[in-house]
Amino acid sequence: MSTLYFVDHDRGEITETVLEGLTAARAIDSAVAAVTVGAAGDGLADKLFEYGAAAVHQIHHDELTDYAPAAWSDAVSELATSVGATAVIGVGTDRGSEVMAHVAAAMDLPLVANCIDIDASNDIWEMTRVRWGGSLHERARLEASVKLVTIAPHSAEATPVGASGTVTEFVPTLGDGAAVTRIVDRVTTEEGITLATAPVVVSGGRGVGSAEAFAPLEELAELLGGAVGCSRVVTNSGWKNHKYQVGQTGTVIAPDVYIACGISGAIQHWVGMMASKNVIAINTDPLAPMVTKAEYAVIADLHEVVPAIAAEILRRRG
Repeated sequence: MSTLYFVDHDRGEITETVLEGLTAARAIDSAVAAVTVGAAGDGLADKLFEYGAAAVHQIHHDELTDYAPAAWSDAVSELATSVGATAVIGVGTDRGSEVMAHVAAAMDLPLVANCIDIDASNDIWEMTRVRWGGSLHERARLEASVKLVTIAPHSAEATPVGASGTVTEFVPTLGDGAAVTRIVDRVTTEEGITLATAPVVVSGGRGVGSAEAFAPLEELAELLGGAVGCSRVVTNSGWKNHKYQVGQTGTVIAPDVYIACGISGAIQHWVGMMASKNVIAINTDPLAPMVTKAEYAVIADLHEVVPAIAAEILRRRG
């Protein structure tokens, strides 16, 4: 087996999700080779070796100055053909999914997306994949000359192994129109901790009651060094922008602590935060799905509990 792992990076920066995907790929093929696109990704080699890559292919080309989905996928496809890869694996981030879909189109092969378990012991792979935002797990079989799959975010824990390997350069032959769609400029709209990367998320649902009532949740999130999230009903009500939404149609997160305030816990929301390491529910309904699934629950009015927690934190900090 010759397996490539596409590394989704942003100007040389990677997230924990990418390392989780590499850990999952390493379980499929212990000799997996990581693939970075563009010179900006060259500095990732040591980190990729640390998390188990046996080799790193660095793709270089004058057109690969910034993210360009068609050019990136053409380059990865050319590399896969050149080295005789039997599988190409990516992680199911927005960018990873986009590039892998382009790779599948370029190679005229099927892609199985958002896998949480893969049995690659036979020529025909068998896998479990997430469908409908996690409300359905589908068993699938993949038969193809080159297996193309993406790993569902947060379906494995990133595990370092302290390995080492070889680095090779690959220069693809890209067509004139390969980079017709690319990033040419960026505007910073938000700095610091984001919903996707925050170690603590304080999230509110219908029970918060209004846009103004989110103020105590925002204060608590700031005190805890975290971010504020919300459920879909909150965005539908216009209390918060969609960028704050956690769930199937929002952001999938995996914080150390998720504090759910006044959130009933519909499956679409649960899918977006079920990878949280610890869940604390604050709700007046002891039978709410979020309460029954949480590690800890406070059965009380969030408008009393949240300010009390913030006050106690301030008191202890003097």
